[in-house]
Amino acid sequence: MKPSGIRTVIYAAPDLDSARDWYARAFEQEPYFNEPFYVGFDINHFELGLDPNIPFQEGSTVAYWEVADIRADFAKLLEIGATAFDEPHDVGGGIIVGTIIDPFGNKIGLIQMPG
Repeated sequence: MKPSGIRTVIYAAPDLDSARDWYARAFEQEPYFNEPFYVGFDINHFELGLDPNIPFQEGSTVAYWEVADIRADFAKLLEIGATAFDEPHDVGGGIIVGTIIDPFGNKIGLIQMPG
């Protein structure tokens, strides 16, 4: 298997309306698909899906979304209701990662590549 990158990330969203509104603010766009059974956002050709039928379970899997300014984006997510899980820090080679928990309990990773 040789994956080319993340294509789809689906988060549990028991309160779909609140999750949809929060992610619209977080990613500064409206969903392209908005139904009672699923909400989908097209984030630069990657799918962010919200599914009200997945029961939330805390886990260790984290999808990392690449951003240009991790500290600014991390702060913005905290400002709109996320909580810090792992503050942005360099993991080597100038790569900076950080993780937040959205208001619904999902972990979201941010990654800033050097250059």
